[in-house]
Amino acid sequence: MREIVHLQAGQCGNQIGAKFWEVISDEHGIDPSGTYHGDSDLQLERISVYYNEATGGKYVPRAVLVDLEPGTMDSVRSGPFGQVFRPDNFVFGQSGAGNNWAKGHYTEGAELVDSVLDVMEFTEAESNMNDLVSEYQQYQDATAEEEGEFEEEGEEDLA
Repeated sequence: MREIVHLQAGQCGNQIGAKFWEVISDEHGIDPSGTYHGDSDLQLERISVYYNEATGGKYVPRAVLVDLEPGTMDSVRSGPFGQVFRPDNFVFGQSGAGNNWAKGHYTEGAELVDSVLDVMEFTEAESNMNDLVSEYQQYQDATAEEEGEFEEEGEEDLA
């Protein structure tokens, strides 16, 4: 059976991801504490695609949540399903990039890469290797414009 690690990055990615977990938890009969309260065995049939089963019959999303500032993480934690995530799977910085692509790519963002990879490796090992990593990520304003220029330059160099 396929197992997926869900990676949510940035404010938009975490907002979309939080809603994703609300919907999929409801579909599988998982309440905000991670406990199954469904009414059909069908809901549990493929639950291991997105969840790990923890002690006490709790289901924990196989997700890594990333942002450069803690505000978004606080928002997800205080949301309806914020308590189902492993606390160690929240990876965040303290200052943000302020829509500055260079800060996100070379400084603040670069400092988080090792932490994100460590959490991803642990999450994958915990679930016996995953078949797929799904991502929700959104670049905004100057960040997206700069990244687009960077990617185009990189593609020209490869040609």
